[in-house]
Amino acid sequence: MTTNRWVIHNGKFAVSEGTNWKVVQGFMVVENDKIVHIGETLPEGDESLTKVDGKGLFFLPGLINTHGHAAMSLLRGHGDDLALQVWLQEKMWPMEAKMTSEDVYWGTSLSVLEMLKGGTTAFLDMYDHMDQVAKVVEQSGVRAALARGVIGLCSAEEQQRKLEESAAFARQWNGQADGRITTVISPHAPYTCPPDYIEKLVQVAHDLNLPLHTHMSETLREVEQNVADYGLRPVAHLEKLGFFSRPSLVAHAVHLNDEEIEILARHDVAISHNPGSNLKLASGVARVPDLLKAGVTVSLGTDGPASNNNLDMFEEMRLAALIHKGVSGDPTAVPAGEALLLGTSYGAKSIFLNNTGALQAGMKADFIALNIEQAHFYPHTDLISHTVYSASAKDVEHVWVDGKQVVKHGECLTMDEERILRESQLAFDSLLAR
Repeated sequence: MTTNRWVIHNGKFAVSEGTNWKVVQGFMVVENDKIVHIGETLPEGDESLTKVDGKGLFFLPGLINTHGHAAMSLLRGHGDDLALQVWLQEKMWPMEAKMTSEDVYWGTSLSVLEMLKGGTTAFLDMYDHMDQVAKVVEQSGVRAALARGVIGLCSAEEQQRKLEESAAFARQWNGQADGRITTVISPHAPYTCPPDYIEKLVQVAHDLNLPLHTHMSETLREVEQNVADYGLRPVAHLEKLGFFSRPSLVAHAVHLNDEEIEILARHDVAISHNPGSNLKLASGVARVPDLLKAGVTVSLGTDGPASNNNLDMFEEMRLAALIHKGVSGDPTAVPAGEALLLGTSYGAKSIFLNNTGALQAGMKADFIALNIEQAHFYPHTDLISHTVYSASAKDVEHVWVDGKQVVKHGECLTMDEERILRESQLAFDSLLAR
């Protein structure tokens, strides 16, 4: 393989050191798909490398969105300002039942376009027609952990078909797209999957040596229903079913007690905190400061574009930093630096990736550049603070994934934006007419 080695010079780079950050001014050398050097000086012998000028730019690890349903971008704005169960049962599920694989392709394309342009370089997706999602990931150059989400409220025959479909997708796509695709097994939630069905999906995860992902304790009603149906709160229920015997990530985890936090910490279960979606659906505010103190890995997700309604991970970092201050009365609850970790390295760990999420030698070259020559970034006092409290997805100038540039000066190089916008509108219009 031909070696492609190049350098960014004149740049400012966000480098994490444990739970702290420092801004390094100087050089970052990329070789093929990896970062091989970052520092104030250039390694000897690299003076003649192709140079990219980093002047006026702030380089960060790519943001990682750890929970979502990308194709639901087609339903953005279709059912807003409703409680979760009403929103699901009356607005989302009837429309989703009509969605074809082509709809999923265009809905996913719309979301991936938005994510890439907004600085998200990796995401987790749980949905149906996942072959189409994988194709979009393959074509666009983004990184993703993908799962065929499985709802078990159906006949035994239908359950078996979905289980086999989930396993086949996971086997076929794991490691594809030059390793940018990894796969996960995902029962939708304890309230949509009978206990014995969850146990079968856990066994599939063991058989394929894959992690697990599910929705859990998103609403108080869901927790109360779980106790009424099974005599246990969702955390103890999933523990009993062996869910935490695999590496696992749960989305939301809004309604937890102290005992549940201890169980999650003991099993090293990661949590995808979705502050925007949880606020919009009035699901509540997760106990993130308590989870972090207990040693639980917490990351950030947007959830689907129909319950957020955007895929701006800068907004999620800002919300995570702000709402926990407001709820707790403690302005130090989630500092800016920790919010940025939630959106980067903690996100990588949450979706079971050990080679991305940070700017350091040996890591995958998944990184982004913000244009900091704008009024809301001045004065350049604390660029980490500015990233969380002042920046937005619109400030992303360039994006690289796996060492390849996928966004340049705000334009996506790997996707046909004009066609995606046109096709996604036609897909929604067609859904409404069916």
